[in-house]
Amino acid sequence: MTSMPAMTTMTGIEPLGVTFPLGFTAAGVRCGIKASGTPDLAIVAGPEGTVAAGTFTTNLVVAAPVTWSRRILAGSADARAVVLNAGNANACTGPAGDHDAATMAARTAEPLGLAPDQVLVCSTGVIGVPLPMERVTDGIAKAAAALTADGGAAAAEAILTTDTRTKQAGLTVDGARFGSMAKGAAMLAPAMDPPHATMLAVVTTDAVADPEDLRAATAAAVAPSFNRITVDGSQSTNDTVLVLASGASGVRLEPDALTGALSLVCADLAGQMLADAEGATKVFAVTVTGAATEAEAEAVARRVADSPLVKAAVHGGDPNWGRVLQAAGTAGVAFDPARVRLELHGTQAPILLVEGGVPARIDEAGAAAAMTGGLEFRLDLGAGPAEATVRGCDLTAEYVRLNADYTT
Repeated sequence: MTSMPAMTTMTGIEPLGVTFPLGFTAAGVRCGIKASGTPDLAIVAGPEGTVAAGTFTTNLVVAAPVTWSRRILAGSADARAVVLNAGNANACTGPAGDHDAATMAARTAEPLGLAPDQVLVCSTGVIGVPLPMERVTDGIAKAAAALTADGGAAAAEAILTTDTRTKQAGLTVDGARFGSMAKGAAMLAPAMDPPHATMLAVVTTDAVADPEDLRAATAAAVAPSFNRITVDGSQSTNDTVLVLASGASGVRLEPDALTGALSLVCADLAGQMLADAEGATKVFAVTVTGAATEAEAEAVARRVADSPLVKAAVHGGDPNWGRVLQAAGTAGVAFDPARVRLELHGTQAPILLVEGGVPARIDEAGAAAAMTGGLEFRLDLGAGPAEATVRGCDLTAEYVRLNADYTT
């Protein structure tokens, strides 16, 4: 094995899937869960020696596949495969749903020569509907037979629900490869443990990684990426991020390099989710500085990014700063409104909107023009040294239409 003291060489992020790293195979097939007739079941598998880590939704209403996968990873890192289905969340389905998740793992394990507890399970789709297990098990058999080292793109397509495009990201660090696939377009405000439509992500690497290092790196990568985006403030029952390391490259990265690579992949996937959010036309960021703690900065930033009034103003290009301050004041964080400063960073030079809690002399036309593309609200609370950024998207009539008709 090659031991690297630090990250020395790194390629840029590219749309590289889960089979880009050495040792992994994948497949995506159509089994008839989705009425659209599009692919809806995928398997990703690693070689002997693969170790895994994961983070999951903290929603109290949790789907059966999350319960299954969380139990496995709580006791062992020895998971070598993931089976995923789209079109049905297998959530709020009672004991039958738990049985179906276990059956999915067992049916996947058999042709791969694995134990059921070496197979993780993910589902996404409509809540409260039993899985059509005959179709699912037929699909698993088909996918297991189709596993190939170039099946990453097919797997990425098979996990989509209301997404309009696949989401993949990868890079190479010191000879170790990273690849991934993800889905997520709505019901998206992850709050995964450790420390917030469903989002699913599978990241693979051929780096050599100890289970403890992989768990720590996964948690550190998820916190500032998936846990700092929001489409609609709705945390899913199924949110899951899984990381599998095959060790096939023989390259052992230092923990900081492993964390850095995973962080870059997760941040890119999170950005792709926002860009493809249901009905979205704009992505924006809320950066809160001058907070007493990072947790308080995040709480304020999330409250602003989740505000329907702020999101609607972003959509309309309306620099209505009052909505930002109103939302900030309801986050349960203590600050002095008389010390607040708010800037708009957009397509032009930063525009001062509020100084000392009162409006600055604003060029309304210039501020509106600055909101035509990607933009950022920078809110300084004047209460401390900490800061945090949460990214969101605008609220549109198309989002309302899609979610008003989701099951009917």
